[in-house]
Amino acid sequence: MSSVRRTALIAAAVVFAIHLVANPHYGFFRDELYFIICGMHPQLGYVDQPPVVPLLAAFTQLFGHSLVLLRAVPALFAAGGAYVTVMLAAELGGGPFAQVFAAIAFLSAPVLLSFGMKVSTDEVGLWTWPLMVLLAVRLIKGADPRTWLVLGAVAGLSFESKYSVLFFLAALVGGLLLVPQRSIVLNRWFAAACGIALLIALPNFIWQAQNGFPMIELLRAGQNGKNEIAGPGLFLLQELLITGGVLSLVWIAGLAWLCANARFRFLAFTYVLLIAMMIVLHGKHYYPANIYPALFAAGAVAVEGWTSHVRVLRPIAVAVPVLFAIPLVPLALPVLSETQFVAWVKAFHLPVGAGETEPGRDSGSLPGDWADMHGWENFAATVQRVYAALPADQRAKAVAKTSNYGEAAAIAFFAPGVPVISGHNQYYLWGTRGYDGDVLIDVHGDCGASLHLFRATRLAATIRDRWAIHYENNVPVMVCTGIKQPLQALWPGVKDYE
Repeated sequence: MSSVRRTALIAAAVVFAIHLVANPHYGFFRDELYFIICGMHPQLGYVDQPPVVPLLAAFTQLFGHSLVLLRAVPALFAAGGAYVTVMLAAELGGGPFAQVFAAIAFLSAPVLLSFGMKVSTDEVGLWTWPLMVLLAVRLIKGADPRTWLVLGAVAGLSFESKYSVLFFLAALVGGLLLVPQRSIVLNRWFAAACGIALLIALPNFIWQAQNGFPMIELLRAGQNGKNEIAGPGLFLLQELLITGGVLSLVWIAGLAWLCANARFRFLAFTYVLLIAMMIVLHGKHYYPANIYPALFAAGAVAVEGWTSHVRVLRPIAVAVPVLFAIPLVPLALPVLSETQFVAWVKAFHLPVGAGETEPGRDSGSLPGDWADMHGWENFAATVQRVYAALPADQRAKAVAKTSNYGEAAAIAFFAPGVPVISGHNQYYLWGTRGYDGDVLIDVHGDCGASLHLFRATRLAATIRDRWAIHYENNVPVMVCTGIKQPLQALWPGVKDYE
């Protein structure tokens, strides 16, 4: 085994071990519950994501609830990302120092830590985006053109994990077309790679087409009020923050080094094009984040070269950005208890809600993601108690309706005996499940009070949790009986794609 592969394997093992220990704390995240439930209803696509991540999430829960197994999946992709980052540093000409430094930067960047911490559609890109860069670098260096076929397959897999890879691929091809080596794109193997990627992506595209392209409707909703819209200056500042503040100097050095290196300049163009598209299209700050392992690798190579005659500076070059990144770790990994986290934030004066991309998710004492890992079991248990307390004749036709997919998925996961529906995203397409709504447990609703939809309503319970995100605290659970219109007729009005 070569020393490069040995270093890459060690880096992957360390990253996996750290995530395996640090990840499974607090509880299941809202989106994780949703992914699991979606994956338990296998389809070629879903309203708000391709199928790969839901299927992986559901697979981990086949033998019972396990947060450890669930979060081992993003840990594996993070390990794969660390492996490829080391290999990429070596491919760019880096020696042992650059390879180790690249791995340390990968592990220390808050946004990459976060992607490797919980199940999300970004987890697969931790591995596939740097891998596609690695393959492109090898092609630039004269690798067999059939390498394009591998890149095409990886691109297809990435698309089946998250649609935003299309912007990365457009930027990558654009970057290659802007350099003198553009001939590597203008050949039959590149065309074949495009064919492979399209073939892998086709089933999901067909599903989206058959369902009226709901993802486009959802993205429009995000741009029209759901997401915080950042201008160019704020977006670039956010990129610095999510990559570790002082640690971002490493990838900035990498970007400068790539600009000065004619052989690998295409990667600098790729980054600039990708960021420009994200700014113009009002993307969230973390959408392009899986490009940073490649820039960290380039930065590590740059620092190695700049310190080749003053090697005493190398430990400082590594230690300074990492030390500044350490206080940010509890914002990316759930390694502290709730009370310890609050104390940590106060001690380092950290802005808890600074990284939120949606208005209203700043939960006060805990960041939105941490707060959204609390309260779900109690949430489902409360609804289950209300359902169980119904008279037998009412319980036989009762169904719970929730305001969003997180609430619905929590009930489906933790209280599977309670039938649940929702108008939110994929749940809307699953419809009323045959229930007429004559006995409805309205979770986080008011039984349509303004429309006088029911003959009788009552407050059956209120859901409370100290650490839950604020809009999932003090949630009313209403029992509504005697619906005046069939639920099926009302269903188009509950559609909520966002």
